[in-house]
Amino acid sequence: MDIFLYIIIFIIGTLFGSFFTLAIYRIPLKQDITHKRSYCPNCNHQLSFLDMLPILSYIFLKGKCRYCGQKIRPRYLILEILSGIVFVLFAMSIKLNVFTTNISTLVYFVFGLIYIATLFIIAGIDKENHKIEKSVLLFGYIMQAIYIIYLYIVEKDPNVYRYVIYLIIVLALVLINTFYLRKKTKNSYVVDILLLCIMFLMFTYEAISILTIDFTLLTIAISLIAEKLLSVNKKEEKGEEKKPIPIGFYLCITNIICLIISNYYIFF
Repeated sequence: MDIFLYIIIFIIGTLFGSFFTLAIYRIPLKQDITHKRSYCPNCNHQLSFLDMLPILSYIFLKGKCRYCGQKIRPRYLILEILSGIVFVLFAMSIKLNVFTTNISTLVYFVFGLIYIATLFIIAGIDKENHKIEKSVLLFGYIMQAIYIIYLYIVEKDPNVYRYVIYLIIVLALVLINTFYLRKKTKNSYVVDILLLCIMFLMFTYEAISILTIDFTLLTIAISLIAEKLLSVNKKEEKGEEKKPIPIGFYLCITNIICLIISNYYIFF
């Protein structure tokens, strides 16, 4: 019976993955992500239902737009598949099943998926634009606030006061960024990274957040070394600017991995 549950979760994950690609493209452009119909970014033709089936549409259309023939970037297919896999791994990591799952685990599962979805979107936007989108961060904090209220009222969580401390720190950072840093510099990337790390602390606790930062630094170091080795035999063009490191992207992906692995340790 559990296999059918995980198949459904995988399908839900691919649907979310399809939404992620839309959100990552539209949010930086300040476009609506809920009511406006999906369209081809090349010919602007509105897509039909059959054009938006996760994974299947890409395969049947052979990676091309049905209307203009423009190639669809493989990242759309990859993100849909990865989203499905991550959703299933998260469900398996908390031993989600049909017969023995209780309300507490189910609520954690739902808010965990929302948390992972938030990180996916933040990571995608940062990878493409080197920017932590504040509206997505705000959404993540609102969802966490709702979960904290649930923990306090329903489950009587004794650790709820730690969340209040982190929320006070968040408020302080926002005020500093709004009334001081914006006058000094237009780039608030460092503050946004700090706000992202506090979101890690609130949902995945201190140990996992520290592991996230450690493994992120290691991953960035390895990627820089690999990039340097690959560019040894390549001539760099004059005036070519190096792309800044998308720290938020690495942090989000690493935190998702650490969260799933730690759940396996806790629940098993």
